[in-house]
Amino acid sequence: MGLVPYKTAWDLQHEIHREVLNGGEERILLLEHPHVITLGKSSKPGNLLFPKEYLEKSGIEIYEVERGGDVTYHGPGQLVGYFIVKVRSVRELVDTVERAIKLALLEVYPFEFSEGPHRGVWLKNGKKIASIGMAVKGGVSLHGFALNLTVDLRFFELINPCGLNPSVMTSLERETGLKIPPSEFYPIMERAIISVLHQPL
Repeated sequence: MGLVPYKTAWDLQHEIHREVLNGGEERILLLEHPHVITLGKSSKPGNLLFPKEYLEKSGIEIYEVERGGDVTYHGPGQLVGYFIVKVRSVRELVDTVERAIKLALLEVYPFEFSEGPHRGVWLKNGKKIASIGMAVKGGVSLHGFALNLTVDLRFFELINPCGLNPSVMTSLERETGLKIPPSEFYPIMERAIISVLHQPL
């Protein structure tokens, strides 16, 4: 979908969510956002490191949203994926999303992954390259993942992302030198999602 304001995408998710609840088609949205910070249901005030007024004056929107997890940042150079699909198991869905991200990354670089202290995609060097935060209402999911490709990592220093030190965050560009923007990564991510959805659990 390209670069989409957060509120526009949030409203679209809810519109599709209502359609799916009424028997409509499930969808996965791939896009980017302008600078925005979102606060999940488990967010702690101390993890926003600057006053909201300062951040908003600096051109960073802030939204409190229904997804799980703490505070996170979205911005240009980060591929965001929203899953509006029927859910049997939240854990199963998150596992599927993680597998898809790893498969996409492996198409461009031979990464080694590890288990981190929280859900998301972690590299063997202890850095986090993708975050996951979902919500489920009426058996249908909302929200999804954020994969750091060419995003400016300095913006994570405005928060404790997912309650962690900002230095834990990394990107494809920082780890490999590859400058693949979301516009070029969409087909890679799409192939990975389709592949994982067709794999037996």
